[in-house]
Amino acid sequence: MKAASIVVAALAMVVTVSGTAAAQGFFTPFAGYNFGGDSVNCTSFRNCDDKRTNIGMAFGTTRRFAGTEQELAYVRHFFGETPEESGSVLTAMTNFLVIVPAGPVRPYGVGGVGLIRAHASSETKNSLGYTIGGGVNVFFTKRFGLRADMRRIRSIQSVKLSVLSGEKLEFWRASLGVTIR
Repeated sequence: MKAASIVVAALAMVVTVSGTAAAQGFFTPFAGYNFGGDSVNCTSFRNCDDKRTNIGMAFGTTRRFAGTEQELAYVRHFFGETPEESGSVLTAMTNFLVIVPAGPVRPYGVGGVGLIRAHASSETKNSLGYTIGGGVNVFFTKRFGLRADMRRIRSIQSVKLSVLSGEKLEFWRASLGVTIR
């Protein structure tokens, strides 16, 4: 049984990571803002004076209509910046992309699962989470473009920290990045 699990995991990694000659690899460093949910007391991105800056990177492969992406993002001062409290959130997600191949403009939808690591003061909690959203890549050359993206990120499990009520951690992220393929 254990050997079968290892074989299934290895096949899943090969299918996700490797691609055919038609696959296109990409790397996208990005920066943006987190807003809404537990990040700050904002109802929307436009009406929020207290957005939290995030940074991250995404890499993966795409084909004509679909792709996979590994994404890592970090938010400092996620819960606010006060002398008595400090906090951050790290997300590491594996995502599936559905792409509309419209020439140099490529809108996409994204969904995936992964780790949400929340830290506040001396407490750190790991939780399984998911992301759903979309965006657009605009390519100026065959290898270089810009990416605009909006995602909702939410934990599946409750996250119990002194700054949270033990509910599921949830927030939105808007980001801009440079895509290199």
